[in-house]
Amino acid sequence: MPMSTRERIVAESLRLFAERGYAATSVAEIEAAAGLSPGAGGLYRHFRSKEEVLASAVREHIDLTRRQISDVLDQAPVHADRPLETRLRATCEAGLAKMREEQDLIRVLFRDLDQFPHLVTEMREGIVNPLYEGISTWLAAQPEFEGTDEDWPAIAAVLGGAVVNYWLANESMYEPPTRIDEKRFVDGWARLGLGLVRMERAPAP
Repeated sequence: MPMSTRERIVAESLRLFAERGYAATSVAEIEAAAGLSPGAGGLYRHFRSKEEVLASAVREHIDLTRRQISDVLDQAPVHADRPLETRLRATCEAGLAKMREEQDLIRVLFRDLDQFPHLVTEMREGIVNPLYEGISTWLAAQPEFEGTDEDWPAIAAVLGGAVVNYWLANESMYEPPTRIDEKRFVDGWARLGLGLVRMERAPAP
């Protein structure tokens, strides 16, 4: 299905903001990239300002993330017959794919986030925290972990944070930590998850 003009404006603006920076991207450049006559005001027939375009991009990604998390949790019981290690690998791979999907938005907010604290808040509450909460809910729902008394939100923060750190290292330093390729990372992540099975908690001091 072809993208609408509004959707093209959002997609192309996000790409340009990620490549050049928000301030360095003009409305005319966005219009040209979206197939409109540059400088003719076509963007303003859909948005009041360049900032509103960015805000719309953030909110569209928030809506997408909510649907993705809901789909994953709805499908979890269907995949419960697969080995736990396979499920863990798939979860890690999905996390890395999600980081790649959000890479333009992440680049914009890291580069220009001091200009848009309200959008950072929206992204944190609408994308980042729901993803960690989704990992926590998914872990707690796995049959192998049933009845275990674990702090799943904390464990999700550790496992989710590992995915974020791995992707950010690739993104910012052009190679993964100690050159561990993605397959080895996913295997290691899954092995850590397997270690949660019947793990005895040390008594609190």
